[in-house]
Amino acid sequence: MITRRTVFVAAAAVAAGVFTPAFAADKQGFSDAAFDKALKAGKPVLVEVHAPWCPTCKAQAPHVGKITAEGKFKNLAIFTVDFDSQKDALKRLNARQQSTLIVFKGGKEAARSVGDTNEASLRTLIETAL
Repeated sequence: MITRRTVFVAAAAVAAGVFTPAFAADKQGFSDAAFDKALKAGKPVLVEVHAPWCPTCKAQAPHVGKITAEGKFKNLAIFTVDFDSQKDALKRLNARQQSTLIVFKGGKEAARSVGDTNEASLRTLIETAL
């Protein structure tokens, strides 16, 4: 049973910042300039090689979204590379297939995964950037 007191306590908690939603990490399309800037700044970086037709990419997306929405990933820069149209980026990143996730820490590649859809291992991979 929801009472006025429950509603009041919940509203007070939101106002106090106890239940504020986490802001998702900074996600953008891949560009050499933005990627280089993030690496040079030493930001943690996640690169997603994605294709809209890829079933593995579709299976990864909700897990990656859930994980990166957590507050500890607020400084994570996420770049999405379109597998079908950004061949230069694929070559630069040495990514040979869609559903590739690459993590950078301190300006250098720290980890890579291809075709993984397991939330626990994706979390471990993404945490490598921190």
